[in-house]
Amino acid sequence: MTLPTEMTYVDLPSPGGPENMVLARGPLPDVKAGDILIRVEAAGINRPDVLQRKGDYPPPPGACPILGLEVAGEVVAVGEGPAAFSIGDKVCALANGGGYAEYCAVPATQALAWPKGYDATKAAALPETFFTVWANVFDMARLKAGETILVHGGSSGIGTTAIQLARSFGAAVLVTAGSAEKCKACEALGAKRAINYRDEDFRTVALDETGGRGVDVILDMVGGRYFDRNIGSLAKDGRLSIIAFLGGARVENANIGPILTKRLHVMGSALRPRTSVEKQAIRDGLAAKVWPLLEGGAVAPVIHRVLPFERVADGHRLMEEGDHIGKIVMTMGRS
Repeated sequence: MTLPTEMTYVDLPSPGGPENMVLARGPLPDVKAGDILIRVEAAGINRPDVLQRKGDYPPPPGACPILGLEVAGEVVAVGEGPAAFSIGDKVCALANGGGYAEYCAVPATQALAWPKGYDATKAAALPETFFTVWANVFDMARLKAGETILVHGGSSGIGTTAIQLARSFGAAVLVTAGSAEKCKACEALGAKRAINYRDEDFRTVALDETGGRGVDVILDMVGGRYFDRNIGSLAKDGRLSIIAFLGGARVENANIGPILTKRLHVMGSALRPRTSVEKQAIRDGLAAKVWPLLEGGAVAPVIHRVLPFERVADGHRLMEEGDHIGKIVMTMGRS
């Protein structure tokens, strides 16, 4: 296959607002041993992209500085080493950067074949949220059938994924969301109870819904502002998994006594800094446990809006406005 020497990508000359992103031309990424080169057909927009654009989340050493952490498309080149994929395969992948481009190089161990029946748009909506939920809810927090999970930000891409996976594996799901519309959408996906955090106290509802026992797992992206109430919402041996700090990283006047008396576990992780070996383990878990659910229709990505690549700034504005339910995805044109 003959490849072009240049591609179009989203450049960020300086951190700032969505308008700071511009389309530019540059060379295709290098394909290292173990990598595959994907001709991108669609790419997801995620909260870490917004933070990186603002200058608040720099890429880790060695990662591509171009924005974008998930893509779907066609394999057009394969690096040296054992080949898990062949040229022409349709894959989606968790990228270490570089997803906002016509071509993206990713470790083959972070890629999966499109679920049967999926197109590029649906496939591109999978990697970032499904890797995150699997790693934090099932691997780290060990959610089991018969338990109850509280998911903050239930209408986000992470939230809509967590609702469906937790429900599919036999857990009861409570969520928080910021409007009646979002709460209704969460309950339609399988949440037992959606809590409008503008009108209700989630700790009170969580305790009421569990007969005073508390929830077993909390998936939290708010952080400091919710910490005290999260601790108060957990059952004995409960697990709090923190994945972001939208409400700040500092905690004041929290009662941490229940951590001792209820044997609570407080944990957190970021996906991007994980090693390739760790990401491969998450990928393998998804392939074995979650891809059959996607192919069977029990679980599906929720897509709020699909935009052309040239409207990347509009996609970031949608993300920052916070009114979306599910994922925002860009489709890639060809220069």
